[in-house]
Parts: sequence; structure tokens; C-alpha cells
Amino acid sequence: MANVSPTRGDIAAHPDVSEMRARYARMLGGRDVALVDGPVFLLGLYCAVSPWILHYTTSQPPLVTHNLIVGIAIGLLALGFTRAPERMYGLSWATCALGVWMIVAPWIVGESPDAGVIWNNIVIGALAFVLGLMCAFTAAKSTPKP
Repeated sequence: MANVSPTRGDIAAHPDVSEMRARYARMLGGRDVALVDGPVFLLGLYCAVSPWILHYTTSQPPLVTHNLIVGIAIGLLALGFTRAPERMYGLSWATCALGVWMIVAPWIVGESPDAGVIWNNIVIGALAFVLGLMCAFTAAKSTPKP
């Protein structure tokens, strides 16, 4: 008959305890910013489709292509943050750079954009910058020091 007593043995005596702890630490490494991955992806998705939402596809054709490409880039960064966080959080600064670029892009890429287009890109850029900073600082904080 099997021993069904409620007491269990101490896992510290297990021969593979150090390997199990190391594996657990690797699995959780860099996941402190897991809550930021989703908003970054949604921001990239919105950036990509915003020309059609705000209806400036005919008045600002260069910005349509620009927002589509930058939105896809932000979305791919977010997917990378989710898929391989320990490798990708070094690229959090790229999200910040894309955010700054989104803020200045209406005047560089656009052709005399109206206020709606400008504010759309400023809000997207500011959010990308803030979310990128959150990812970068959290990744720097959770990176083990040598």
C-alpha cells in the first residue's frame, strides 16, 4: 500500500536542486516587464492602422506608409519582448527611439499635416517612449550584476 501521509520530504535534499533552481531563474529572467509587452504590441497595432482610423490616407500618403512600417516595427519588438525577453530587452531603447521619431515624423515625412495627424503621432510617440523606458529600466534593474 502507498504511503499517503501528509508530510513530504525536503526538496533541498534532491540531487538536481541546483539545476532546477537555475532553470527556474532562467525561465523567469527578464519577465518583470511582462505587463508592458501587451500595451507595446497594441500601440504598434494602432500605429499601423491609425491612418485608416483617422482617414488621412489620401491627404498624407507618405505618413500612411511611414506609420504602417513603424507600427509593424513596434509590434515586432513587442513580440520579441514576449518571445525572447532575455535577448530582446536590450532593444527597449529602440522603442524609445521609434517614439521620438514618431513625434517629429509629421513635419519631416508629412506634407503640411493637420492638427489631428500631428496629435496622433505625438501621442503614439510619447506612449512608445514611455513604454520603452519602462522596459529598459526594468530590464536593467533585473539584469544580474557581475
